[in-house]
Amino acid sequence: MAFQYQLLAQQLGQKIKSGEIAVDLRLPSLRQFAQQQEISLNTAKSCYELLEAQGLIYAKAKSGYFVQQLVQTTTCVIHAPEHPDFQSKIRDVSNLGLQIEIHEAAINSKMIHLGSIQLSPNLVPAKALSRSIQRALKYSKPEDFLYSDRQGHMRLREALSAHWAEDGFHIVPEQIYISNGCMPTLAVMIASLTNEGDGVIVPTPNYNGQLQMLALMKRKIVEIPANTEGFDLVRLEQAMQQSGAKVCLLTANFQNPLGFCLSNAEKEKIAQLAAQYQCYVIEDDIYAECSFSMQRPLPIQYWDREGYVVYCGSVSKSLSPSYRLGWFCIPPSLKHLHAKLLLRNVSVNTPLQLGLADFIFSREYRQHLTVLRPKLKQQVEEYRQFIAQAFHGIDFRLNDPQGNYALWLQFPDQINSLALYYFAAEQGINIVPGILFGEDQRYNNCIRLNAGHELTTDIQHAIQLLADWVKSQLKGKSAA
Repeated sequence: MAFQYQLLAQQLGQKIKSGEIAVDLRLPSLRQFAQQQEISLNTAKSCYELLEAQGLIYAKAKSGYFVQQLVQTTTCVIHAPEHPDFQSKIRDVSNLGLQIEIHEAAINSKMIHLGSIQLSPNLVPAKALSRSIQRALKYSKPEDFLYSDRQGHMRLREALSAHWAEDGFHIVPEQIYISNGCMPTLAVMIASLTNEGDGVIVPTPNYNGQLQMLALMKRKIVEIPANTEGFDLVRLEQAMQQSGAKVCLLTANFQNPLGFCLSNAEKEKIAQLAAQYQCYVIEDDIYAECSFSMQRPLPIQYWDREGYVVYCGSVSKSLSPSYRLGWFCIPPSLKHLHAKLLLRNVSVNTPLQLGLADFIFSREYRQHLTVLRPKLKQQVEEYRQFIAQAFHGIDFRLNDPQGNYALWLQFPDQINSLALYYFAAEQGINIVPGILFGEDQRYNNCIRLNAGHELTTDIQHAIQLLADWVKSQLKGKSAA
């Protein structure tokens, strides 16, 4: 469901891109535009702000808004990564020590930020967040300074419920539990729905942090093959039917590291399979609000009719990881787990919850997403084009996400991504080698890069160093 200002911006943007509206032409003033379109002044302002964020118009002080000259970029042909097929079986996660070592290194702030998937601080609306927290403290009630509700403050649960309703899916506040980020949320649900030694179905390559969590919790995994288009639902059904696993851990919207977004028909089918085989889907929807389009894609939860989908997420990827605010939403069928969930969940401090609730209700969060999405789209494409130039001359492959800002880079089979990781670390560069994203070293010729920071000169230099190392390795192996 797109808002009126978004639809107007889309219509006006198409005219600008087609050349129907000339470059540097002065647009109607906000008041004139509002009168022409029979909309409010706020709607007109939101429309222009969205177009400005997309780089289609620009503002001149005391002069108004003008059509921006569109930058014509020379794009390189980039092929999508290829992924192996394999037989699914229940197994342990290997290399736990290596998983922990590289996970800790990936968040080292003293190194070049190509490891952990996180936004640049410059993309965080710090001033608006500060105002929301100050307002929340100013208008807080005496009971807000006592021990908080372990399920989460009702004000934040109401804010999230209303926010999601605007995007077309409905979860009542009573079903929402506030947690300390997405990973603690997933851990609570895994612990509540499985026992040690149980299998959990995951598509691979899969986010290494989830695999590390499952290993630490002594759960096994059942891998099903994934690629940049998604994963085979026939294989998912076979795993549900044959593996004995009663839980899947899935990301349907802009999965890390591949960036795929499943179709609505596929999401509906997953919800049906979950009910048919009584196999719970723990849905990690942490990247949905990082869509490059105006519309946030619907989650699997939208099609859940029988109560087999647990919806999880956080603001770590769309706002800031430092806030450590996430949620899980249980269907009525799991209401009997309420007491257990409260005991396992760690309460989030109340002022922070109230601050985020204010940020949502004041529509600052919605405005932040409106500005963030086109910036991320442009930034990710800048990375892709620079990578294409840096690695020109070798057979590399790269994903093309439509949301999220994780880049999955595949090299010829001769390249050992773990060796590249250690080389990069010596140069002060963080990357994550593909070996951590699945078993049997099947992704050892891949790396994952973060495109959440601006493509600075330092980052360009870092990527060029990686490219030079890969080229030198291929040249040496060719000579041998």
